[in-house]
This record gives sequence, C-alpha cells and structure tokens, in this order.
Amino acid sequence: MTIARLADLADPAATPCLVLKVGSALLVGPDGAPRREWLGSLVTEIAAAQARGQRVVVVSSGAIALGAARLALEKGGRGSLADAQAAAAVGQIALAGLWSGLLAGEGLVAAQLLLTLEDLEDRRRYLNASATLGRLLKAGVVPVINENDSVATEEIRFGDNDRLAARVAQAAGAAAAVLLSDVDGLYDRAPQAEGAKLIRRVEGLTEAVHAMASGASGSGVGSGGMTSKLQAAEIATRAGITLAIINGTHDAPLGRAIGSETGTLFQPTRRDRGRKAWLGGRQRMKGALVVDDGCAGALASGGSLLASGIVGVEGVFRRGDPVGVRDEHGRPLAQGLSEYGSAEIERIKGHRSEEQAGLLGYAPRAAVIHRDQLVLL
Repeated sequence: MTIARLADLADPAATPCLVLKVGSALLVGPDGAPRREWLGSLVTEIAAAQARGQRVVVVSSGAIALGAARLALEKGGRGSLADAQAAAAVGQIALAGLWSGLLAGEGLVAAQLLLTLEDLEDRRRYLNASATLGRLLKAGVVPVINENDSVATEEIRFGDNDRLAARVAQAAGAAAAVLLSDVDGLYDRAPQAEGAKLIRRVEGLTEAVHAMASGASGSGVGSGGMTSKLQAAEIATRAGITLAIINGTHDAPLGRAIGSETGTLFQPTRRDRGRKAWLGGRQRMKGALVVDDGCAGALASGGSLLASGIVGVEGVFRRGDPVGVRDEHGRPLAQGLSEYGSAEIERIKGHRSEEQAGLLGYAPRAAVIHRDQLVLL
C-alpha cells in the first residue's frame, strides 16, 4: 500500500513499521537537561502507534549533549573527539534510562542498540543487525538506536543520525522514516526568507531540490541540517522507503503534522531490495572508476560495467570492495562490488575482453562490476 500523504503514517496497513528520528536539540534543553514533558508527549504517540498495530523504531540523538552537561564540558562536548567520546560514554546511560523509563510508563519495553558505520557497511554485520531488529519488533519491543559515539572515530561514523535513520529503516524493513526537525519541512529557500514556501511532496531528489537545503544545524546542538536530511531521503527512497520531515518542536509532533498535513513527504523513486538496497545506502567507497560516455549509457540501460569503458582508476582496493562509478565530468553514476583489485583494473582498463587474458595471465571475469552487484544512483 502506497504512503500518499502524512496521514498514512498512522495507518498500520500502509505503515506497519515506522522509524522515528529524534535530534539532540529536541530532546535536550539549552541547560543540558532532558525535555521530559515534550518527550513524554512523543512517547504517548509511540504507545498509540503500537496499540493500533504499528511497530516503532526510535533513532535518538542526545547522548553527547546529556553527557557533556554532566561532565561540564565546553562546546556541548564537541570541542574535541576525546570530549565527544567521553560525553557519549556518560550520556548513553542517561539516554537509555530516559527512554526506558518513559516507555515503561506506557507499558512498553525498550531495547538499546548502539551502531557504528561499520555495523551497517559490512554486509554480514548489517544482516546481523537486521535480524536483531526483526526479533525485537516481533516481540513488541521498541528499539532505541544511536550511533556508538563513544568508540566511533571520524573515519568510521555516520556523523548524523538522519542518514543512520534511513539505514536503520532498511535494516528493519520499515515502510517509512520520519525525521523530526526544527522547521515544518523542506522549503524552497531559507525558511525565514520572505516568500519561502513549504515543499509538501518530493518525487526524485534533483539538483534543484538539493539547492534548497542548508547544511547548517540551527540549534548548534545537533550535527545535522537539511542537507543531511536530503541525503537520508536519497538512501531511503532508493530502497522503496518513504521519508518524511516534520516539525518536532511542538508537543505530540506526529499528531500535529498528520492532522494538519504539514511536512514534506519524499516518495520512493525505486524499490531496491536486499543487496541492492544495501549497496545503494553505503556511505564509504574504497575507490572509484571513471568511465566514458558509452559505458555510462550502457550502465543506464542496465548493463554490467566492462573494462573496455573504464578510463580511470582512483584509490587502492581489492576484489569484492565497494567502489563508486562516475563519468568523465565527475557525475556519480553508480556504486557496486568490484570483481578485480585496482591494480588489475589498471592493466585491463580500455581493453576488450579478448585482450584481457594476455594482460592478466588468466581468463578474465565476465565484468569488472556485474549488474547484479551494481546499483545506479
């Protein structure tokens, strides 16, 4: 069943499973204390969704902000990586206790999952996380997920929970993800600008749509902004998941947005499943392949990536590693799992298959990236 409007987010038939992302600025006040009254109103909405047959996954920021207040760290705990990790280690306990206590007051059981980028980038670990989420949801538990900021470094972290929420929605098999923001949704220009208009429905994230976004986090507490939300929308909609941005600053924000149909709904553009959805949502590539226009056209038509169309190799990678594919103008085209290491591709790039055996010293594989291991962007 299609999610055509915000009201469908409250329909168990259209949205049997919903991921709800809550940012630091909504959960924690300027004084570093949790906003319990607001959070209580949201938990009441989660309980109502569970009661009508929906399953809810929460992706919650706030650990660093809570921990920084307890440790009296400057800059909200974001002055250095060490400060952020220490604040997260303290704040994760407080955050888990906060959600667990409020959900228990509604008769619900909470579970905590701390994830890093690697947990969702590695295929086997991704499947393990997916299986755990599935079992918890089947048991009626509300999983509360956060990035594991106490151990994640800059190289192995999402950096914001918007994209994490989109990836969790994939792993959980959710129909929709809702990002709570400090504005009503995506506007055609800065929301405070004269004449700014709310974009209520987006079908396809074009360059024009991306141009509407700002990368800034207005509160100074969180790490995301509208740019990260659009990146999350790209991940979700490629996997057939609807993504909504609504205003979370009001009490009972879900009911307000649904009742007034105020927000931005990003419609799925594709229905990638399984490995293809996982590939399309990956954040980090080990390298890149640059292809000519003829190869770009073949990929767009559903073909595999052949060595004859490759004009450049970037980075050092091995067989089976994820690599990006772009054209000679720098435009990203696809990403997939390489059948060769970078050194081998350097030898065979631009050569037809009948020439490759002599260059490699063994019979070549069918493709550099087979279409079954490749997803278009």
